[in-house]
Amino acid sequence: MALDVVDLRSFYASPLGHVARRTVGRVMLRLWPDCRRQRLLGLGYATPYLPLLGGEAERVIAFMPAAQGVVNWPSPGLSASALVEPTLLPLPTASIDRVLLVHALEETESPEDLLEEISRVLSPGGRLIVVVPNRRGLWARMDTTPFGHGRPFSRSQIEALMRRAMFSPEHWAEALYVPPLRRRLFMRSAMAWEKVGAGLSLPFAGVYVIDATKQFYRRAPLRATRRSFAFRPVLLPQAHPSSRLPRQDEAKMPAG
Repeated sequence: MALDVVDLRSFYASPLGHVARRTVGRVMLRLWPDCRRQRLLGLGYATPYLPLLGGEAERVIAFMPAAQGVVNWPSPGLSASALVEPTLLPLPTASIDRVLLVHALEETESPEDLLEEISRVLSPGGRLIVVVPNRRGLWARMDTTPFGHGRPFSRSQIEALMRRAMFSPEHWAEALYVPPLRRRLFMRSAMAWEKVGAGLSLPFAGVYVIDATKQFYRRAPLRATRRSFAFRPVLLPQAHPSSRLPRQDEAKMPAG
């Protein structure tokens, strides 16, 4: 069952949601420190992170899956959010420079179709940040947060999936080493958990944060190849002597 947008909004309004936004957001800013003059699309439920990245972007829009629901964003001013079918985005081809994919890939029934559609709307050389639950992490094993819903991924699974969709993972990062418990002790020490986990490369981070580039290949034209033809004599069939027809003068001779 897909996550509801009301539950997602309630989570990010909670203290644990603030910890997740701050922790994952720091990783995103390290990967994309500058989005000036970029057309930025947030797909899934990316609105908690879009203000961190899109402050100086040329344009920022938020698309939310139909199965999830949509909320007005940003709250002041004109809305930049819309309800869409994730595999049929209402955008022209190569019209977006960067895509932020959060709470979407693990929820969709067809991850490959989703990534292929994102590749379509991305410009050549466009970049994509994907945030997915780590199947070995504690956050994927507890359904008290949005990261505990849907399908978690291993590193090899997400890498193979992205390469099949013509994306080249450039940078890998992990976040949310802190246990997903709503206790003040853990939430106050969240940054310490992140430093220790990242420094020791511990395997139980809550999410993977991948920065990938859209691959662009130019098809090489096919060269015409010369073929040599060997002409061989054709053997014509010959009639058997017994079946040879009489010549015209033989036919006129009387029988003796």
